[in-house]
Amino acid sequence: MAFCTRRTCMNLFVNDIPVRILKPGQVADEGHVNSSIDARNESITKAKLIYHVLVKNAGLYELGQVLDLIDTKVPTSLLSLIISVDNYDAAKLLLRQRFKVVKAAGGLVRKKDRFLMIYRMKKWDLPKGKKESNERYRQTAVREVEEECNVKVKLGRKVCTTWHTYTMNKNAMLKKTRWYVMDVVDDSRMKPSIEEDIEELRWMTQKEVYHALDNSYKSIRFVFEEYYRKAEKIPS
Repeated sequence: MAFCTRRTCMNLFVNDIPVRILKPGQVADEGHVNSSIDARNESITKAKLIYHVLVKNAGLYELGQVLDLIDTKVPTSLLSLIISVDNYDAAKLLLRQRFKVVKAAGGLVRKKDRFLMIYRMKKWDLPKGKKESNERYRQTAVREVEEECNVKVKLGRKVCTTWHTYTMNKNAMLKKTRWYVMDVVDDSRMKPSIEEDIEELRWMTQKEVYHALDNSYKSIRFVFEEYYRKAEKIPS
């Protein structure tokens, strides 16, 4: 058995709730969960999905059941969820059948010790956008950052991949976003793209980002966590 890492699991965000899907044989650190449910022996109800929950031995039916329970506008006490599935490939196929998948890429842009944050839809966010069919993810990331913020950047390493759900025109969508580190080359003409509903651009220190994440999305917090986690492993 292998312990689950964020890199080897699917990092899904359903209604902004972090959902980590484990491959067969992967083991979750149960020290970070409040309760566990064995899907083979007990039913899954919304009343059991409180705080940090681990669901073990989930088949496709149980995975679909959990998604139905949390994919709602009704407030929930669930803070995070780990699901250990019997068939990882079938689980990914189920997600692709339930949602229309949109491919995207974005950037965590640095300027010395500051990071570029955008304010859109009353939330602090990172610049990103939809991948064109003839593009590589890296090309998309650079193009979207430069278009949304009117800056020039140099592409760096990949940070992580996130998946998050949303609704558009009553259609259930699943956005797959690859995130990359970037360094700004020129921000002398930096301005927000009004066409993309961006109200403000701001260079933030690490402390300012920490506070801004209180008014952001869990997926964006995850990107920063992965950035700092990987930065610690890079030799100085």
